[in-house]
Amino acid sequence: MIVDDENLALRKMEKLLLSQEGFDVNFELIGTFQNPYDALEAARQEVPDVAFLDIEMPEITGFELAERLLELHPQMQVVFVTAYQDFAIKAFEVNALDYLLKPVHPARLAVTLNRVAQFASMNAAGASGTAQKHTKLCLLQSLHYRDQEDQPQNFPWKTLKAPELFAYLIYYRDKTVSKQTLMDLLWPDHDLKKATTQLHTAIYQIRKMIKTCGLDVKISYHDEGYRLVRGTLKLDVEEWENSLRGAPDVTLETLSRHVAIMKKYTGDFLEEHRYFWAEPEQERTRLLWLEHAKLIASCHMELGQHSEAARIYHEIMVRLPYLEDGYAGLIKMYAELHHQVEVKRVFHQLTEVLFEEYGISPSKEITEWYQHWEQGISSCS
Repeated sequence: MIVDDENLALRKMEKLLLSQEGFDVNFELIGTFQNPYDALEAARQEVPDVAFLDIEMPEITGFELAERLLELHPQMQVVFVTAYQDFAIKAFEVNALDYLLKPVHPARLAVTLNRVAQFASMNAAGASGTAQKHTKLCLLQSLHYRDQEDQPQNFPWKTLKAPELFAYLIYYRDKTVSKQTLMDLLWPDHDLKKATTQLHTAIYQIRKMIKTCGLDVKISYHDEGYRLVRGTLKLDVEEWENSLRGAPDVTLETLSRHVAIMKKYTGDFLEEHRYFWAEPEQERTRLLWLEHAKLIASCHMELGQHSEAARIYHEIMVRLPYLEDGYAGLIKMYAELHHQVEVKRVFHQLTEVLFEEYGISPSKEITEWYQHWEQGISSCS
C-alpha cells in the first residue's frame, strides 16, 4: 500500500517499488491512494504487510494514519516517506520499520525492502512455531507477568515512563485515555511537541515489550487516545477480588478456602512503584483485604489457633500502620489469654506509632477499653 497526497510522488514510488528485483519475497500492490481515508477503507478489506506513507498530508498526517492502520493490523510494517529529515526520529517512535527521504534513491529503497523481507521471514517463522501467550499480568505489589510455568517474570524496561504508562493503561483497561491526559500525567513540564514525542516513544516501547513477552493484549489508538485491549490475558488483582466476592462466609468449613484467597493478595496495588495516581486503588484494595483478614483472624481465634491469628494481626499492623485494627485485635487476643505484659506492650506501641508518625492519639473506643481492662486487672490484684 502506498499513500501520498501528491499524485506525481505516488506514481514515482509505485514505479520504484515495481521495478525492484532480487528479493526473497514477492510484492503485490494492494493500491495507491492520495486520500488517506481511502487507504483506511482498503485496509479494512485487505491485510497489507507493508504501507509506504507520506507524512505531510492535509487530511491527516502520516503518523496518525499509521496509528489507525496499526490498530487494524498490528503486525503490519510501516515505512514513512518524507522530504524532511526532522521527521526521521519520530518515524521510529510510531513503530515504523524505516523511513525514506524524498527523492527516494533506488539503492536506499533496496535497503528498506531487505528489511521488509527479513521481517516477513521472521513473522513466517513465528506463525509456523508455537508462539506462547502468557496468561497472567500482575499488578499486586509490582508490575510483572507470569510465564507458562507460572513463574514470575519482570519486564526488562529501558525507561521509567514506559512501565508507568503501561500500568496506567492497564488500570483503565478497555477505556480510551486521551493523549492529552497521558501527556499531562507523565510529562507535565514538557512542551506539547516534546511531550508528544515522549508519548510516542513510550507507546512504541510498550508494543515492543508486549510482543517480546508474548502477552495476549494490544494497545490500540482511537479518537486521539490509547486503549489497552485484552484477549485471554488475566489480571491477578481481578482474580483475587473475584475470588473474594464469590466466596461464602468465613466458617470452620470454609476457612482453608479463605486462607488460599488471602495468599493471592501478594502486596498492595503497584506498591513498589509509588505511582501517585495508583494510591486510591491501593487504598481500596487494601481495605478489602483488611476486612477479609479480620474475619479470618476471628475464625482462627474461635478455633483456638492463636498463633495464626497473631500472625494475621501483625500483618495488618505492617500493612496498615495508621489504622488500629491490627493492634486492637492483638491486644484483645492477649487479654483473652491473660498475657498482661503483651497487652500493655502492644497498646504502648500503638500509642507511640500514632503519635510519632501521625501526631494523633488512640481512638476513644480503644482507650476506654484499655482503661477498663487496667481497672479490672488492678481490682483482681
